[in-house]
Amino acid sequence: MSHSKVYSVLLLEDETPTRNYLASLIELHPQLSLFHASANCAEAREALSRGTPDVLVSDLGLPDGSGVDIIREARYQHQVPEAMVISIFGDESHAVQAMEAGATGYLLKEQAFDELCDAILSLMAGESAISPKIARYLLCRFSKPEPNETISPSMPEECHGLTTREFEVLTYISRGYSYQEIADMLKLSANTIRAHIRNIYRKLDVSSRSEAVFEASQLGLLNLKK
Repeated sequence: MSHSKVYSVLLLEDETPTRNYLASLIELHPQLSLFHASANCAEAREALSRGTPDVLVSDLGLPDGSGVDIIREARYQHQVPEAMVISIFGDESHAVQAMEAGATGYLLKEQAFDELCDAILSLMAGESAISPKIARYLLCRFSKPEPNETISPSMPEECHGLTTREFEVLTYISRGYSYQEIADMLKLSANTIRAHIRNIYRKLDVSSRSEAVFEASQLGLLNLKK
């Protein structure tokens, strides 16, 4: 019988009851192990100096700094493969800052109490793990242009297999347009737009609009700073 890989988790959470509860969830899960449960940035940095976990799970508001800094350090200095935010902050600003720092998942804290372990495993499987509220912010991150204004997106050098038309459709999706609105603006049929979107989903290995926007932002196809 084959054995599933066990992933090590560095937990960073300053509230003791919450940290203890989440740590217990991780320790009890057969596919997860607790690398370290840190109460602040200093403890997390010390833990990272001793080794590299498979995933960092971090709060944002910490007594001695921001979880965003730890995420950036973990991902780019210590080469931690994945980083998930657990936070009470569900606003666009915190979400964008965390993702720009290298976060690959984002759960609101109340959601993490029930879904943390499954979300970690989803991340390790290369899937998205993001709260619906945060996904909605991603979809609305780009403001819609005026009705008669068209989008002329600049195709990135690394397009991950997307055609110019598919990238154009992806850009409209990220700005919250409906299939019919995209069809009208590109003077194509709604069925053609659906076909393009199916291709986008397949090439990005996603299954929804929010996942497509999130994955595209992680791959550098969409710039959330715009």
